Amino acid sequence: MKAKRIQCDEIWSFTYAKQKNIATAKAAPEGAGDTWTWTAIDADTKMIVSYFVGARDGECAVWFMDEVRSRLANRVQLTTDGHKAYLEAVEGAFGADIDYAMLNKIYGVSPEAAKGRYSPAECIGAKKERIEGKPDMAHVSTSYVERNNLTMRMHMRRFTRLTNGFSKKVENHAYAVALHMMYYNFVRLHSKLRMSPAMAVGVTDRLWEVSESVPYLHEGLQSFRSMRRIEARRRKMRALRLRFSQSLAKRRHRFNQAIDRSTIQRLGKATKPLAASDRLTICVSRLGKIDASAV
Repeated sequence: MKAKRIQCDEIWSFTYAKQKNIATAKAAPEGAGDTWTWTAIDADTKMIVSYFVGARDGECAVWFMDEVRSRLANRVQLTTDGHKAYLEAVEGAFGADIDYAMLNKIYGVSPEAAKGRYSPAECIGAKKERIEGKPDMAHVSTSYVERNNLTMRMHMRRFTRLTNGFSKKVENHAYAVALHMMYYNFVRLHSKLRMSPAMAVGVTDRLWEVSESVPYLHEGLQSFRSMRRIEARRRKMRALRLRFSQSLAKRRHRFNQAIDRSTIQRLGKATKPLAASDRLTICVSRLGKIDASAV
């Protein structure tokens, strides 16, 4: 689709239990804990260009921005919050073909009366920062995407705070988000536009029925499951690399401890830690390859 100004943000929720309670939770399923929904909205047509359900880290930022880039047909002005994961993700997805700015909000200290319960800190200011291209600083804003966060919390019980309506499985959470996005873009009559966002973009010429969106939900879920499998494989590879590096470090430690003290004394370095080249010389000399005293 063609657009002029895109705003991105992330909205928090959780699956099964909050992240701080996962360690003591009973039979927590895969994907339990904090669950973030990344959204990108067109500031003019209010169309949800793309969304992504996952963690709030650099890897998910890359997935999300690659998806946003694939949905756009022209160069746009992009505004995000100050989340640092966006920097690398936007660079990788758009390169220099973007007018990108960050809106860094400044928050005050939470009042004493609000401590011990959920209460967001008061926003006392904001700083606009140009990152790439030539963004129009007058339009550097995240107001529309943050207003969309409120719409999501009001339309989906799973996002309502301090209730027991939270998702128990991350797949069901993704299903609910997909259904809402289809409803918002194609079915719901926007109060300001007096049409659906999809009609404002020109994707369709009528309001859809909810039943018409079901086939697309299955396609979206298959894509989500594929992403989850790829994430699982990546986590497994990271764990294997960590185990290998730890094993290698232990082997190196045992090798250093096994060097004969008498050999070190003959080299006149009994009290000093040996450099890697000296340890290699000693090891090779023990094998009878060379004479250590001659090195």
